Amino acid sequence: MKLEKITFGGEPAWKRLYDDACGTAHALDLAGERWALLVIRELLLGPKRFSDLKADLPGISANVLTQRLEGLEQVGVLVRRRLPPPASAWVYELTPWGYESEPIFQALGRWATRSPLHDPTLPISPVSVLLSFRTMLDPSRAAGLEALIALRLGRESYELRLAGGRLEVERGPGQGADLSLAGEARTVAGLVYGGLIAEDLEAAGALRVDGDRGLLARFVTLFPLPPKATPSAGLPRDGG
Repeated sequence: MKLEKITFGGEPAWKRLYDDACGTAHALDLAGERWALLVIRELLLGPKRFSDLKADLPGISANVLTQRLEGLEQVGVLVRRRLPPPASAWVYELTPWGYESEPIFQALGRWATRSPLHDPTLPISPVSVLLSFRTMLDPSRAAGLEALIALRLGRESYELRLAGGRLEVERGPGQGADLSLAGEARTVAGLVYGGLIAEDLEAAGALRVDGDRGLLARFVTLFPLPPKATPSAGLPRDGG
């Protein structure tokens, strides 16, 4: 029996397909163009306006962002919709199938973090930081901990709920939080992953901390990074 090629919704906007039945190849057909995966990443914690996506992906041009959004909408990964009044703004939001991609980002992030070439000092978006927390959380370290943490990263506010060795993240002011942190995404990432000291950041005006200091001391230990991969002949070494 000859299998027929089935199409729906037209080809992706970028049209450079692999013509390979492998699921991985088709995933790259759907989201393999430059910036496409990062656009999806930025929507994993909820819908965003075009201007917010552009601000959180500072290296992308408005034209390329438009193309990626149109292409991802065309293949069913996201939708464009208008918020109800009083906002009445257009936003982009992942479809239920689009949201299913988070484990892919977790696996890629954990794998790539082991690279000796990974540079943690580069710019990072608020969503990236929060997704990294969900990826790197060690359930054994979080065992028995129940807490609400309000996190203000730049212009965005989130609520982090720790319970049962799990971390849930959603947008919100975090009213009644046990601990509140406010700073730029890179600052908070440095606090958790880079060994920066909260008191030093506060003294420099880069971080504001309110609430349970003991919870803060424990919180920054919950996300251990995996060990770096052993360099091989394929990686550059000092001295050539």
